[in-house]
Amino acid sequence: MKGKFEPLILAFCCNYCPSCSADLAGSLKMQYPSNIRIVKVPCIGTIGAIHILKALENGADGVCLVGCSEGKCEYSSGNYRARKRVQYVKNLLGKLSIEKERLEIYNISAGEARKFCEVAREVTETVRSLGPIPLKTKAISNSKEE
Repeated sequence: MKGKFEPLILAFCCNYCPSCSADLAGSLKMQYPSNIRIVKVPCIGTIGAIHILKALENGADGVCLVGCSEGKCEYSSGNYRARKRVQYVKNLLGKLSIEKERLEIYNISAGEARKFCEVAREVTETVRSLGPIPLKTKAISNSKEE
């Protein structure tokens, strides 16, 4: 019998507020889905479209960017740049017939461990409902043909 689909989610987290929330959640033994893989970055404004697309191409079923609260970016406008890039990539995904909901952006301040856990659960449930990313399905069927 086939098990329940568990998506792989890559979360690019700003090294400032969101990473502190993730660390705090761990320290407080709060639970969030184990399929979330956190990648700490100096600022989510450093994440380009290529990083998001490569994550999806290389096996992630979903990607989220988690940055500081609006207006609170350590680098002044990183979260605004990231929001524009996310919208750009969502448009690309739509053109590729890939669900836009596989990519999201969130803003979390340093003490919001509970919100971090809620976001992790929300992203997991959304992507789980979409099923495996079509890119992964195509890669598996292509490898079987070889």
